[in-house]
Amino acid sequence: MYFAAILATLVTMALALLRAVRGPTVYDRVLAVNMFGTKTVLLLAALAFLFGRPDFLDLVLVYALINFIGVFAVLEFFRYRAMRARQGQVEAQRE
Repeated sequence: MYFAAILATLVTMALALLRAVRGPTVYDRVLAVNMFGTKTVLLLAALAFLFGRPDFLDLVLVYALINFIGVFAVLEFFRYRAMRARQGQVEAQRE
């Protein structure tokens, strides 16, 4: 049963990686990277139970938190970059 879950997780990770490379917008790419990170957490949790090492779950939780915070950091970066670009356009129109 664990092998089927691990295989399915690897397939969805490959699809997420494909979307991250081919995504038409930045937000599609960020969402795909977030999904890839979430699937990585799931894969690590399944591997921890498969090998009988539940102590790895602490590391999995830390990785999940880093993934969560990292996605928000990237989105804030792109938001501020877009705001600065719009502000520069407004200032250029005033001159």
